[in-house]
Amino acid sequence: EVQLAESGGGLVQPGGSLRLSCAASGFMFSSYAMSWVRQAPGKGLDWISTINAGGGSTYYADSVQGRFTISRDNAQNTLYLQLNSLKSEDTAMYYCTKEDGGGYYYTGRFDPQTYNVWGQGTQVTVSS
Repeated sequence: EVQLAESGGGLVQPGGSLRLSCAASGFMFSSYAMSWVRQAPGKGLDWISTINAGGGSTYYADSVQGRFTISRDNAQNTLYLQLNSLKSEDTAMYYCTKEDGGGYYYTGRFDPQTYNVWGQGTQVTVSS
């Protein structure tokens, strides 16, 4: 069974940092690009970052470019997202997801319906 499990969220003050993790199982993690997506309260899902299978290519939404860093450890089947210089508008539920063929990595466009595997999410709250 394909599973993704996010962790590392929490309450942080503006300007603070967090590191999110996504533990993957049930598929050949090292063969797939992976993405992070978030959903702010009352809003839809927003793509924020993608990394290719080998980890050598990364892509970011303008809203997080320069503040967030995506990475992966294929030996540990784990995806990461380092969040720095956090702002109140970064408050959201953060999800990792697997790029299967119709997603951002392949099309350059984000359509949540093209993703088949989601974790339970991890909540990030930025507040003083």
